[in-house]
Amino acid sequence: MGNLYYQVIQVTDFGPYVTKLVLCMPRETAAEELKPEAFSVYVEVLGKDGRIVELPKSFIERDQFIPSRGYRPVTAAYPSDLHGNAVTGKSRFVALEMPYGPIWKCCSALAADFKNINGHESYTVRNYRITLTAPLGEGDDAMDGLVFDMPAGEFNPQAARFLTGISSHPDLPLRYGYFVPKRLDGKKALIIFLHGAGEGGQDLPIAWSGNKVTELTEDWVQAKFGGAFVLVPQCDTMWLDDGSGKYGDSGKSKYTAALKALIDEFIARFPAVIDPDRVYVGGDSNGGFMTMRMLMSYPDFFAAAFPICEAMLDKRISEEDIRHLKEIPIWFTHAKNDPVVKPEDYVVPTYRRLMAAGAKNCHFTFWDKIVDMHGLFRNEKGEPWEYMGHFSWIPMLNDDCKADYDGKPVVWEGREVTLMDWLAAQKRNR
Repeated sequence: MGNLYYQVIQVTDFGPYVTKLVLCMPRETAAEELKPEAFSVYVEVLGKDGRIVELPKSFIERDQFIPSRGYRPVTAAYPSDLHGNAVTGKSRFVALEMPYGPIWKCCSALAADFKNINGHESYTVRNYRITLTAPLGEGDDAMDGLVFDMPAGEFNPQAARFLTGISSHPDLPLRYGYFVPKRLDGKKALIIFLHGAGEGGQDLPIAWSGNKVTELTEDWVQAKFGGAFVLVPQCDTMWLDDGSGKYGDSGKSKYTAALKALIDEFIARFPAVIDPDRVYVGGDSNGGFMTMRMLMSYPDFFAAAFPICEAMLDKRISEEDIRHLKEIPIWFTHAKNDPVVKPEDYVVPTYRRLMAAGAKNCHFTFWDKIVDMHGLFRNEKGEPWEYMGHFSWIPMLNDDCKADYDGKPVVWEGREVTLMDWLAAQKRNR
């Protein structure tokens, strides 16, 4: 019979990764006994159907699929608490740290159904087998040949900050996650984040942890808003579904009225602590499309918007829509080399039309490419990792958006601001 282990998951710029394993040892273990090279870690990543997940070579190269299984190196081993936090002295728990990121195999906590054009991401089942390959301790206390192959649970503290619910819409009830600010002293802003196409489906926590939407709950973001609710709805298919069940290009969504009903219902749950004049909406790609759809359908409702690599075709935006949109504070984010939502068909002509129509509070950070700016991930050469150009939600959620379309800093009320600073300052004019 094997021994128990836990998995620790961290939500990063590139999604959730298993970063640590916590082993339940037969006895208390001291730091001086532990060496990373004494542990062999093998994992098989399974889908909900129990089969080994097969993933494409890359986000673009989807014709070659590779089984997601193999060995993971161990870089550190130390006594810890149950959640993998290092402790002084001896402990019955030992944490193993492992490298993670886009260049490492089998470390992601989720997988996408790339074989299905309408496929969604979901959390996987990760079966680890950790083997002690060198003895620990001496004499009667010696441990050798231990195997840890019984998963006891997992800890995903960032994703766990969200509570869940489902709307009461009679035809299209929507599941959602929400975060409540730590202090409810006075009315708070509401930030609505609409997920991308891959984060739809049935695995609700994917909506806020498939991308790093959890960052909106971090203290540094919350401080900018004086505390804010965060609402993350999830749709069954994709926001672009106009009723066909597929990616439509009509500019319509079957979820428009149901999403507005959810937002109204959520605000009505917290009437004393949500400020209806500080409701902000944004989202990435498919969610960027839905951001534009909601602004076009309800132009007087939102205080501001932050569409990211938005997928609303410019040709689906009428001149009447432009007249309404130019009155709404909007900050677009996109990358010039986005191969999925090509900016010349979407955001660029829309932004130009808004500016030509006289928009006074419209901004657009247009990245040349999306590169890691915080030392998190590097490529094989040790250089900052370059993401696929579609991933412009990464600098937005890290609050790296500062420049406008002309390359100059965005200035609000006499000071240079980031997107988050600007968003927190917006208030609906009745």
